[in-house]
Amino acid sequence: MAAQRETVVLVHGLYVHGLWMQLLEYWLEEAGYHTVNYSYPSMTRTPAENAEDLHAVLEHVDASTVHFLAHSMGGLVVRHLFHHYPQKRPGRVVTLGTPHQGSYGARIMHNMGLGYFVGQGLEAGLLGDAPAWVNSHQLGSIAGTLNLGLGLLFPGMPAPADGMVAVVETQLPGMTDHICLPVSHMQMLVDPTAVAQACAFFATGRFRHPRRNGKMLD
Repeated sequence: MAAQRETVVLVHGLYVHGLWMQLLEYWLEEAGYHTVNYSYPSMTRTPAENAEDLHAVLEHVDASTVHFLAHSMGGLVVRHLFHHYPQKRPGRVVTLGTPHQGSYGARIMHNMGLGYFVGQGLEAGLLGDAPAWVNSHQLGSIAGTLNLGLGLLFPGMPAPADGMVAVVETQLPGMTDHICLPVSHMQMLVDPTAVAQACAFFATGRFRHPRRNGKMLD
């Protein structure tokens, strides 16, 4: 029964739709999880407003354990969710390329008067002012180091980066674990290693970090 299976809620990022999370959703189902693929308007509503809508969706999820796998700005939506509704069911949170410290590219656009390119995501989100993480649940952050993407249009972005978000931007106070993978920002959505690392964190609260000899830690 679905109520007896752990659930993973997928939350996509800016500009895209829940359809972009379908391969991750398939892999998670194959790993034994029930999934909820939450799709939301990333440009016309703030992260806080989308978190409110996500909370309403979760009210209808029949599972005792609920994890979250959030890509990019989706991680900021999840931070708002836990800020406003901290009494969540047991579970863990994994973010993929989320600019927890704010987005260098978003700041550049904002300073140039081009904030409309990121829409309402600027409000308590992409500029680095999302709510703090208060350790109510374990959070693991995955960063990419393959610098291929629109971020190349913004010279001066801190290195290493995933083409959209710098590694340093994916770190935040209160996180439980952090790992870098050789993938670009959008490649995370189709990378089997990324979802394998997410599943490891859901199960243990830690990523599988490589040893010096190339083997993975259990």
